[in-house]
Order: sequence, then structure tokens, then C-alpha cells
Amino acid sequence: MIVCGDDGLAHRLAAELRGVYGEQVTLVVPPSVRRVRQPVVGRARAASAALLDRFSAAVNRTGAGGAEPASTEQVVEAAEVTEAVLTEVGADRAAALALVYDDDETNIRAALTARRLNPRLRLVLRLYNRRLGQHIEELLDQTAAVASGTGPGTAGLDASTTVLSDADTAAPALAATALVGTSKVVQTEGLVLRAVERQPPRPGEVADPGLCTLALLSATSNDPAGADGSEGSGEQGPQLLPDEAAVASATGRGTVVLEQVSYSGPSLPSGRGGVPPFASLFSRRLRWSLAGLVGCVLALAVALMFVAGEHPLYATYVTLLDLFGINDPAFHESTGRQVLQLLSGLVGLLLLPVLLAAVLEALGTFRSASALRKPPRGLGGHVVLLGLGKIGTRVLTRLRELHIPVVCVESDPEARGMATARRLRVPVVLGDVTQEGVLEAAKIHRAHALLALTSADTTNLEAALYARSVRPDLRVVLRLYDDDFATAVYRTLRAAHPFALTRSRSVSHLAAPAFAGAMMGRQILGAIPVERRVLLFAEVEVAGHPQLEGRTVGQAFRAGAWRVLALNTAPPGARRGEGEDPVEEGAPASGLVWDLPPTYVLGAGDRVVLAATRRGLAELLGRRRRERAGA
Repeated sequence: MIVCGDDGLAHRLAAELRGVYGEQVTLVVPPSVRRVRQPVVGRARAASAALLDRFSAAVNRTGAGGAEPASTEQVVEAAEVTEAVLTEVGADRAAALALVYDDDETNIRAALTARRLNPRLRLVLRLYNRRLGQHIEELLDQTAAVASGTGPGTAGLDASTTVLSDADTAAPALAATALVGTSKVVQTEGLVLRAVERQPPRPGEVADPGLCTLALLSATSNDPAGADGSEGSGEQGPQLLPDEAAVASATGRGTVVLEQVSYSGPSLPSGRGGVPPFASLFSRRLRWSLAGLVGCVLALAVALMFVAGEHPLYATYVTLLDLFGINDPAFHESTGRQVLQLLSGLVGLLLLPVLLAAVLEALGTFRSASALRKPPRGLGGHVVLLGLGKIGTRVLTRLRELHIPVVCVESDPEARGMATARRLRVPVVLGDVTQEGVLEAAKIHRAHALLALTSADTTNLEAALYARSVRPDLRVVLRLYDDDFATAVYRTLRAAHPFALTRSRSVSHLAAPAFAGAMMGRQILGAIPVERRVLLFAEVEVAGHPQLEGRTVGQAFRAGAWRVLALNTAPPGARRGEGEDPVEEGAPASGLVWDLPPTYVLGAGDRVVLAATRRGLAELLGRRRRERAGA
């Protein structure tokens, strides 16, 4: 396995492949002297200058000492991933290559070169641009199919290409963490899952297991100093995919259950063209004024109908003529008719300023439709989101899909997510979150949760601590770069505020399992965080897996490892691109059969969706066993 990257995701992914799957990994990173790698834009490739800058001491020891165990990691420092670098690290004989640079163009350049060197190489790319990623994925898969002689569109080709985004992979988990205690939704690759975190039942009550129990929460969840979800918590930590006996005996522990597996409720309007709803064109006072004038006109029309004995439509027509002052004076009419004409003229005078105010308000609303909205007065129960970068933009979209009110705080008026905030009509406070008064402008004292997702760890931590001083019981979620630092911050804040909910998340920690699973040759559909562990959802071909083939659904279940959830009856290869609307017609989720009986026998031609732990998925794939047998 080859991993190329320039940030924490590359190191986390290499550790995931090495520690969980037991793979031999070569990690390609920029030289240590170059802290920030500039994007490659239109530079001519010079083979002599693009050779390896230097090999690390680990590679030198490997070359001198012979073969290393499969769990070792080779580290290579290279300024650019060129053809010479890929050849040097063995891309022509590697099983998979992950390109996780922060720059999309760098990853695309290297992917095209790698596909030319090895058409059967499994590629995993990190791209933020989802639409471009779909086209690149189709292009590279077609190239691999043609080079292998199988022809375009051939199913089952091992040289697959998977395009993922760390922002899209981590956004559902971050959004769900802010909504702990309510529904937790994950939407990836057409799969829509809703998991609910439930508190322990009271004495005498029986917890509703939902469709199935995905996990048992840690027994130390009520202990401020407990190792909640950490790897060293042992039996006290969360248990993924427990059996019925474990669920029945786990008294006093919360659960994560699968309650709903299809999208419910309408999607949020996209707001095309920035046109606001009709009701928002006029203020409430102006709408009441217009309604009062309409009522007066109707009352005058009814009075004229009774006084003059006219038809209702004719009476209304005459009233409108009097209202606009274009009817003849009623000199020789009855007294009642003359009084009604005078009243109609008076109402007409009142109508002119109301119509002028309506026109001015409508023009002002259209002019400000593309401007940033301010938090409305009286707003409460919302989520305050700090940072509208890559991660913050994706989390904002997820929260609005769930119809959660959001107020964003951003210091850069040209940030990536500003256009999304305008399109979704989300209030934005411009300012440095570390400055006094900025969080107050976002109504932090009445907020439901705080999501600190800026790219600076110190900014996120400072904002969280200040929010704690304003609201000690506020739910806080921090995005931190380093996972060890996130664990330390989480434990400290939890010990300091035992009655408040605090979560710290590392994007690389949340995204690495999906990238690692894709490198193993299986499409990871999504992931649900269970405290500080991850439960993966994958689609697996039953054929070739003795743990599944020929067994019933009940027999195929292995506690703590994997569990079959659904049968995919959609045609092979019919999957939707990342980030598309889950309610679109023809979504592959409609081909999922979730109510499989335990006696259903899995055949060789079946494709199943299963929930698995990371180690369980590695065991199910059986790569290490096959490699040892081949050796």
C-alpha cells in the first residue's frame, strides 16, 4: 500500500492500514524542511529535479537489512509525486495507492500518472470538488478497463477508483455530534441511515431495540474522568455490534440503535437564484395593513350590494372605481350611495402609502437577498458554527438538510462557504471569534450547541472555553487537528464541566477509516461515530467470503465484528455520486431490502450491506490470510 499526502490524514491513513489491516505501507511525504507545500500549477516536469529528495532512515535500514515484517512502514520524502517517484516506491507492483494531498490538482496529476504506470492499481483520491471527482473516477475506471482488455463498464475489475472527500466523510459525524440526544443521520453514497443514541432505561422499563442495536455506550459515560470511548477503556468502553445476550445484560448503559433507514421529510428548498419566499417580501405589520384594506374593500362592496341592490361582482367593480377615484360623482344618487362613495375615496387615500411601502420593502428585500443575513431577534435553540472552510461548509449543508437553525461565524468575508450561507439564507456574523462580542452577536447565550470548526486549534479551543464561561451547560464540539490532542482536551473539559456535553473530534480520525476501507478494495458507504470509535458500513459481494456464502443471516452475524443489515438488489455499479440529493428519483437506496429474516441464506450472487468494525472488516476481507498462503 502506498500513501501520498502532506498533512495529518496521510499519517493517520498509514497508521490505519498498518495497525488495523496489517498491511505493508510506504508513506510519501514532502521533505520536513518544507512545512507548507505549494500547489503544482502549470510547472514543467523535470525528471532530474523531481527525483526523490532523500530516503528516510527507515528505508535505508530496510534496504540494508532485507525484508521487513508486513506491519512496518517505509517513509519516503519527495517534493512532488512524479513518474520517477512512483516508480521508485513500487507503484507498478503495489496493490493500492492513496493520494490525499490537500490540493485537488496535485492528486489528479499523480492519479493520471499512476494509472498509466499500473492499469490494475487500485486508486483512492482525496478531492473536495465532488462534481469533478465523479468525472475523474469514471475516466480512470474506463482507462483501467481498456488497458486490461476487458472493455469499458466491465464489472468486478479490481483496479477500481474511489474519490472521497475528507470534508464529506467527517461532516455527518460532526453534525451528528452536535445533535446528541436527537436523531443522528449519515448520508453517503446513496445510503441514508438514522441512528439514535438512547439513554439507559429506568428500572422496570425495557429499551426499544429499534431495527437492531449497533452499539452499547461506554459504562463510564457518567464518570467525568472516565476514558470515554478511548482505546484503553477495555470492557468499560463502547461495544460495537453486540449480540442479544450482551444487550440484555448491559444494564445501566446507553445504546445506539438503527431506528430508520430511509429519508423522511421533505428536503430543504435550494433557493435557486436567491429569490426569497413571497411571505418574506413584506413585514408582518405591512401584511396586516394590506389585509385590513382588503377587508374594508370587501365590506364596502357588500354594503353597496345591499344599498343599491346590485350584483356582487358589479358592486365590487363600482367600489374599486370609487376607491381609485375614477368613477363619476354620485350627485343624484341616494344618500347611502353617496356615503359609500366618500368612504371608498377615504380608503383609496389610505391605500396609496401602503402600496408605496410595499414596493419599497419588496425592492429592499430583493436587493438584500444576496447579502448576508443577521441573526434575528429572539433566536434560540440554534447551532452556532464557527468557520466556513471546507469542513464547516459541509457541516452547514448537513445541518440545514436536517432543518436545524444555524448561525455561522466567519472572519474572512471571502471564505469558501459564504456563497453556501447566502444560498441557504443562513445568518452569518463577520468577525474574529476570539474578539469580545462576536459570540454574543451569534446569540451564544441562547444556543443549543457550539461547533468550533475553524482550521486553527487554538481558535477552536479559545472559543469553546469562552462559550463555557457564558453558558456552562452548552453542548460544545471541537474540531482539532491532532487526535491525541483532541483526546486530552476532551478529558480535561469533561472533568472541568461534568454536567455539560463536550466532544472533540479530529477530521483525520473520522475520515481515515473510509479511505482505508476504499484502499482495501471495498466501497465504504459511510461511518457512524460511537463515542471515539467508528462503525463502518460497507457493501460486500458474498461470493468468495466463506463467512457469508451459504450461511443464513443469523449464522453470518459475528458479535463485535460484522452484521448483515440489508440486501442490495440494485444492478451492480448503480451508485450515486457523492453529495447528491438522497431523494432523487432512481437512488440506489430504493434497491436495499432491510427486513431480511434471520433464516435467509446468502447466495454467491448476493451483495449485502453490512455494519462492521475496522478489525472485523479486515478479517472479513482476509487479505493477510491469502498473502500468507501465497507466500
